[in-house]
Amino acid sequence: MLENERYGEAMDLLRFLLQCQGQEERHYDEWRALLEWLQAAFPHYGEDLPVIREERDEEEISEEDMARQHARSKLEQDDGYADKMLRTVMEEPLSEQTMLALEQLAYLDRPEINDSLTGWLKDKTLHPLLQFRVLQTLRRRGVQGIIAFTRGEEPVEVEIDTVPLRPEDFPLQIVQILERVADQTEVHEPTLFYFAQELWIQYVMAVYGTRDYMSMLEENDSMTDIWAAALHMTVADSLGGSHDEEDTRSMYAVTGAMRFRLEQAYRSMKQFVSAGLDGQ
Repeated sequence: MLENERYGEAMDLLRFLLQCQGQEERHYDEWRALLEWLQAAFPHYGEDLPVIREERDEEEISEEDMARQHARSKLEQDDGYADKMLRTVMEEPLSEQTMLALEQLAYLDRPEINDSLTGWLKDKTLHPLLQFRVLQTLRRRGVQGIIAFTRGEEPVEVEIDTVPLRPEDFPLQIVQILERVADQTEVHEPTLFYFAQELWIQYVMAVYGTRDYMSMLEENDSMTDIWAAALHMTVADSLGGSHDEEDTRSMYAVTGAMRFRLEQAYRSMKQFVSAGLDGQ
């Protein structure tokens, strides 16, 4: 967050961590010291968070216009700017710069960008999160229709003009799975729930359009329970603790008949976590 100048989000996270219990005192000292430094160094990201968020909501109306104007200005200054952004995305190692370049490409008025990105998505083996970001870029560029490509080893087809642009754009079933975890953890295990939120949106983007994703959309309470339990188990593992599978299955009412599907969901999420940004 600090490397990308997301100071407000960093302060929010530190405040949250300071409210959690059960950690070593030295961790609280480090978090408190870092928060105090951020508040002193960046006072305009101050305590009046609701006001800041209201101002941001008002600014969102013109945010796309501002991004488009910025991209147009860059193109006027450098006729090769679009090619540079494409090379950053398609040739350089996956990094934050890749995502920033994709944001620029979303607003550059060059029709050839569409063919370059769709061809790249179809022909190259890309990280699932990068694939999703490319889909978002194509949607922002106004591309329509169905695009077929391979995600992992699974062929998928995605309708570009329905690709979610924000977390809240995902279907209700996706939200309900996270809410199910919140019901079980928000009070007694707030740290687990915080990281469950972070992991869930990343994972959902990574499996968008796959069989796993389609199973989440089934109008079936059992599938909600299965994916919620898998998410709980994965985050518990990632935090360095351990989970009792039987207790977790009981917590989410996952019966013996649903156990095999739970193991599949859990394995899929574990593979995503293990692969990291370098995984394909």
